Amino acid sequence: MIKKLRVTVDGKAYEVTVEIPDEPGASPAGPPPSASAPPVSAPPPPPPAAPSAKAGAGPGEVPSPLAGRIIAILAKPGQEVKQGDHILTIEAMKMNTSVFASKSGRVAEILTTVGAAVEEGQVLARIEDLKP
Repeated sequence: MIKKLRVTVDGKAYEVTVEIPDEPGASPAGPPPSASAPPVSAPPPPPPAAPSAKAGAGPGEVPSPLAGRIIAILAKPGQEVKQGDHILTIEAMKMNTSVFASKSGRVAEILTTVGAAVEEGQVLARIEDLKP
């Protein structure tokens, strides 16, 4: 069975001819009649996204290595940490990624909460130097 349908793509209406088999496994009945509208072509790909305005992480800032959701915060403000200590965990695509202290010092602030969605490069915590 051949049907003519009107399809709207990005606000433009097109008349298309569609072949619908009468029963599963039926062979085509022949070439469809010519369409009255111009052939439908794929819309051009969207322009590449502009790079986000993320500032580079400064000294003591702990950036997110990827976009995801915070599932655990292991460090608290005021806590002393050593470079490489596990301070947060991010879940992305059903995988957990540990986030580590970027330097030794004291956690000045945690800038996120459990359950929060974070972007790649977003600063999650700040670590300050220990005062002598």
